[in-house]
Amino acid sequence: MNEAPEYEIARFLRQLRWLAVVSVAVWLVWMLAPILTPFVLGALLGWLGDPLVDRLQRRGLSRNLAVALVFGAMVLVVVLALLILVPLLERQVVTLIEAAPEYRDWILQTALPWLEQKTGLDLIGWLDSERITEWVKSHWAQAGGVAAAVFGYVSRSGVAMLAWVANIVLLPILTFYFLRDWDMLVDRVAALIPRDHIGTVTRLARESNDVLGAFLRGQFVVMIALGVIYAAGLSLVGLKLGLLIGLVAGLISFIPYLGATTGVVLAVVAALVQSQGFDLQLLVLVGVVFTVGQMLESYVLTPRIVGDKIGLHPMAVIFAIMAGGQLFGFLGMLLALPVAAVANVLLRFAKERYRESELYAGEHVPIVLDSYVDPGSVAEAARREPEQS
Repeated sequence: MNEAPEYEIARFLRQLRWLAVVSVAVWLVWMLAPILTPFVLGALLGWLGDPLVDRLQRRGLSRNLAVALVFGAMVLVVVLALLILVPLLERQVVTLIEAAPEYRDWILQTALPWLEQKTGLDLIGWLDSERITEWVKSHWAQAGGVAAAVFGYVSRSGVAMLAWVANIVLLPILTFYFLRDWDMLVDRVAALIPRDHIGTVTRLARESNDVLGAFLRGQFVVMIALGVIYAAGLSLVGLKLGLLIGLVAGLISFIPYLGATTGVVLAVVAALVQSQGFDLQLLVLVGVVFTVGQMLESYVLTPRIVGDKIGLHPMAVIFAIMAGGQLFGFLGMLLALPVAAVANVLLRFAKERYRESELYAGEHVPIVLDSYVDPGSVAEAARREPEQS
């Protein structure tokens, strides 16, 4: 009689232990977030390259040789991209620096007066040198605190720069080890899974792997394609900073609508400054470039390359990235979409289990009817029933 309650208590304790393990893991990620970034990037690159390594192994190559070939191909792609992009971006940055006085004059002589006219605020007055001097004098007592804050920020920035350099140096090393030992790491993790849950965990892991693979590989291709489309289009219509703006818009397009919106705003401002006025033709051409890019993304690139396997609504993607950044900083933004994709797989599994549970179906087993009933046979049976009686 007491077996059922004891079983329920034991099950509750097991679930409580798993909750404690997950909580500790999340806490460790939160505490170690500043140093986990190269490891996460290396793991992602190793996971993305592992299918190609396995394919080369099936063709008869050893694991070490296959890893060396794939890792060499990754390094070659990065080096070629840097050799092509760095000189182009350098020229764009020089153009931006040379145009900086034009942007300043446009802001002071065109943008701010227009905003003042529309809002009634005295924006230019706040930028007057005398007012700024008076403001500094009135807040001189806080100068020591401001100086300390600035010095602290500079010091932290220097440390952060050193950390970034260390991460860049570590990334290829970690990527190589993840590529080489990926199958071994998967086997070790699989060996720790409780045997009575191995079937379910294997199924969820396979579905998560398919979703992440389709999304990350596809999204990377879409980002590169959009960057090329925007950069080439804006350069062809005569925008001096078109290459830089197009690449920026393409690289941040993994956040729905943010890439196109940012690109349109930057391109419109650049067009207004470049033309020193309202050049309708240039503005229309800029709009055409982003319209064509969005149509290609919506109807060609995303459906054919990414597909709908991830199953996440754009609002869910935006929320996941913002929540990840708020909780774990850059690491959280990096992990936001993979975690959201896996969570979506788990939610679909939970929905499936719920639909099969007694809570949803009720205590009584429903009567299952045939999917198709011939109306003629029903009428014939109804006609014969009185005759037989």
